[in-house]
Amino acid sequence: MRRSDRSDPPPDGPAAPPARPLISNIQRFSLDDGPGIRTTVFVKGCNLRCAWCHNPECLTPGHSLQFHAAACTACGRCAAVCPRGCHRLAADGRHHLDRTDCDGCGLCARHCRAGALQVIGRYYPPPELTAFLARDRRYYAESGGGVTFSGGEPLLFPVWLRETMALCRAAGLTTAVDTAGRVPYAAFQAVAPVTDLFLFDVKLFTPARHRAATGVSGERIRANLQRLTAAGAPVWVRVPVVPGYNADLRELGRVAGFLAALPGRAAIKRVDLLPYHDYGAGKYADLGLVYGVQTPPPDGDLMREAFLLFENLGLPVKQET
Repeated sequence: MRRSDRSDPPPDGPAAPPARPLISNIQRFSLDDGPGIRTTVFVKGCNLRCAWCHNPECLTPGHSLQFHAAACTACGRCAAVCPRGCHRLAADGRHHLDRTDCDGCGLCARHCRAGALQVIGRYYPPPELTAFLARDRRYYAESGGGVTFSGGEPLLFPVWLRETMALCRAAGLTTAVDTAGRVPYAAFQAVAPVTDLFLFDVKLFTPARHRAATGVSGERIRANLQRLTAAGAPVWVRVPVVPGYNADLRELGRVAGFLAALPGRAAIKRVDLLPYHDYGAGKYADLGLVYGVQTPPPDGDLMREAFLLFENLGLPVKQET
């Protein structure tokens, strides 16, 4: 891995990801990724590079090496086994990691007794994953919850996703897909029959601002949402509110106006305004990345005005804290 601000930005037309996704984390008892108590499956691989991304471990589809410097005892075992010479101990006894040639093989992590090194990413065959998710079916049933596939971008893997969600449905589990929307519409069509809800991110409206914030333009994202709502698929729209990027009423007004004018607008069951926070910033250093956003959360007055802006257009808006 090469050190950079936000990992390498994707090309405007992303290269095809591997057919089988790696999973970075399976988070049980989640309350933020759809209705009720949920289990959220985080898929690695994304074709956006949002400046404020909270899941940098999901940016790339391959394995990621996480290094917790505070846990390192500088024992030297990693340096002794690394085939690419990425680890070394300095004269002062401190551990140094050069990610330039690291391929995420995980040999160093397997020899790290302190737990300072961890390889992120594991493949789960759909039957194995479904069996694990079904363990919490009682909590889903009692709370109206289910399973959410997030990331990263789960719709980069539509064949695997459809198979897994079909097994979930056969097991009596409801499903949701959390997407940034920049995929061929065929991916939505592939999973729609086995999806109960789409959580769809709409970050900005103005194309130049969208590209500056995410690395890509938003035309395909908007076109996909138009087609999805016109088809009647139930959608929760999620709008992050990030100072310095979209936290102004003019840009948020453009987003609200776009949503209000969508065909099949009744398919939008909820619009979440999500105030920016920096909870994911600590992950960047562990992954050898630099977190580029230096901003406080949006102020309360702006969030209240934004709420009224969406509400006045008749949108079912919610504001998360």
